[in-house]
Amino acid sequence: MQETILSIAGKPGLYKLVSRGKNTLIVEALDETHRRMPAFSTDRVTSLADIAMYSDTDDVPLMTVLAAVRDKEDKKACSLAYKKCKADELRKYFAEVLPNFDRDRVHDSDIRKLLSWYDILVKNGFTNFEELMKPTEGDNIDDRMAEKDEEVKKDEKKATSKEEEKVEKAEKKSDKEK
Repeated sequence: MQETILSIAGKPGLYKLVSRGKNTLIVEALDETHRRMPAFSTDRVTSLADIAMYSDTDDVPLMTVLAAVRDKEDKKACSLAYKKCKADELRKYFAEVLPNFDRDRVHDSDIRKLLSWYDILVKNGFTNFEELMKPTEGDNIDDRMAEKDEEVKKDEKKATSKEEEKVEKAEKKSDKEK
């Protein structure tokens, strides 16, 4: 089943997209509470499908990294105590998962966040990361920009017709006065 899993800057955990409003997204927390709340347009919301990890060659999509952790852990929660372990232990573990990760640009906090997200997803029954994070129809930025351009054109057309109505009313009023 296709889900949209989101991360919201400044808020802990992960969220599942439930619905879209005009200026908000309705999200559900992927924790014990499953609390629903709005994510406003001012919040920095990022889909996990849009995130990648730095490597020595190309950026590796997050779904690939999560799948590698899943394969290493046999679809179970992370065996490493990543919250308390030392930096070299953490990096050694991550090197087993992604051997060519960029050791300069990938920080310990990035690895800890990735492993915490992995645990949240596994705990909520999401283990098929390739299916979970594959692009869906409409995810193409060109499609979104085309839709936005159409909306702008409609708004401009409405504004032009309202201006024309005002001009016509003014002309009729001036004709009556003559």
